[in-house]
Amino acid sequence: MGGYSQRVRDSILPLSVADTLPAAFAEWSFTENTVDHETPIETCELCGQQDLRYHFEIANPYTEAALWVGSHCILQFDVAGMEDGRRLSPEAAKRHLAKLTQRMQLESCIRALEQLATKEVNPVLSGALDYYRRNKKLTPKYAAVVFWKLRTFRIDHHPSFFQVELRRAQH
Repeated sequence: MGGYSQRVRDSILPLSVADTLPAAFAEWSFTENTVDHETPIETCELCGQQDLRYHFEIANPYTEAALWVGSHCILQFDVAGMEDGRRLSPEAAKRHLAKLTQRMQLESCIRALEQLATKEVNPVLSGALDYYRRNKKLTPKYAAVVFWKLRTFRIDHHPSFFQVELRRAQH
């Protein structure tokens, strides 16, 4: 058996009632708990994948065990995602994980903007923070100032996470 398959087997079976992988994965579900580690430093507790930024918790109600895994393992092994008491289809689970990741990226942007607003008293920076909280986007003018100031103050951020509004007439 390959290293990947063996790592998965060694991680999940001791924490499950079942003794086969398909039956074991049927016991597990995504708890909705997530962690953004801000940088890709973590490891999937299921497959051993390194350099994860985001962790998603899966749990087994029969053994009360929990693992922090990457989104790929949830999708790869069809770990149950639930919504309103119903199991999500694989496509719906993928969309759900994408929304959660997008939410964590939004929160990361807001944290960076909050740090920036404390570094310099500037109505443009506080306005950008307020605008981003309200609209989940920056105007091009706010974006230019924000990215410049984030670099100036060496505040850790990921520019690709920020949404910039390009279609409104007033910009």
